[in-house]
Amino acid sequence: MLRSDYFFTSESVSEGHPDKICDQISDAIVDAYIEAEPESRVGVETLTTTNRIVLAGEVRGPQEVMNKLEEIARNTVKKIGYEQLGFHWENAEVEVYVHSQSPDIAQGVDAAGNKDEGAGDQGLMFGYACKETSELMPAPIYYSHKILRLLAEARHSGKIKGIKPDSKSQLTLQYKNGIPIEASSIVISTQHDEGLSQEEIRTIVEPYVVEALPEGWMCNKNNFFVNPTGKFVVGGPDGDAGLTGRKIIVDTYGGAAPHGGGAFSGKDPTKVDRSAAYAARYLAKNIVAANFADKCSIQLSYAIGVSHPLSVYVDTYGTGNVPDSQIEEVLKKVMDLSPRGIREHLQLNKPIYQKTASYGHFGRKPEGDGSFSWEKLDLVEDLKSNLS
Repeated sequence: MLRSDYFFTSESVSEGHPDKICDQISDAIVDAYIEAEPESRVGVETLTTTNRIVLAGEVRGPQEVMNKLEEIARNTVKKIGYEQLGFHWENAEVEVYVHSQSPDIAQGVDAAGNKDEGAGDQGLMFGYACKETSELMPAPIYYSHKILRLLAEARHSGKIKGIKPDSKSQLTLQYKNGIPIEASSIVISTQHDEGLSQEEIRTIVEPYVVEALPEGWMCNKNNFFVNPTGKFVVGGPDGDAGLTGRKIIVDTYGGAAPHGGGAFSGKDPTKVDRSAAYAARYLAKNIVAANFADKCSIQLSYAIGVSHPLSVYVDTYGTGNVPDSQIEEVLKKVMDLSPRGIREHLQLNKPIYQKTASYGHFGRKPEGDGSFSWEKLDLVEDLKSNLS
């Protein structure tokens, strides 16, 4: 039986967090390849540390993009706002160890003769949706992202001074009868200029926390922690090394739903770690939006080189008004869940990925350039006609 009264916590990290810098660089590279050649294959990882950026991975695409990888990395760091002694977009050393994709992988993924395009790897992917927020996302991760996004916007606009790019949020919500009602504690850690006191930083940050939360949700002041260590001057990759793909729970549902373990950033959409997770979110969100369940989790699984999912699993946690097994069968009808089918349905062969690499891949607004297409609710009527 599902618990109805409890506390649940999720965290987010900002675009300036070391791991998120890496995700954004890797996805900027994905975008550059897809913009030059939509069928490019990309699997690129990034490491950052004190004034050093290392790129490694495998690609198949235009050489002209390969020649620009250092420039792409620097421009990404510049856009985030790093001009610090220990990590500067212009002064950091950039090392590139990116090479051609293995032909053994290529032959399994590429369509040829009577063989359809196969999955880029084996694995299992999850999607989730619930009615806790307007975007059908779990509330703790949704508001954790929103707090940091508002702070970043204020920093970029110059509205606030003294706050630097690296920051984290952690939000604990109290649930009554399965519904979030208020924050019981909030933790914000943000890098700052030397000389700013803990209380001064609290004064800068607090209005954006209050703005991000629904009215009346702000926690007691004794449970609002800002820079609990007292000082956070050395930050970014100068404080902690960063790697692509280390924030997979931040990227998804904040721990409120299962995760298959595969990261998203740095991967082109033939990699089902990314595209099938997007498809699973799309399906789960449309099921909830169509009022067939209050919450829904979907698992898909694939084998490398195989063009169809090995399994489709639906769990509505006892909140569904039609059997989960019936939903599973209908999902196979309303969407082609082959790697090619997902890419074409969601139109994923577009340079839309860098913006996904901070503040969550889910719970975002679909945009005119095709980004966040997996957040659309255009399957609702198909689901109703097949399930009603």
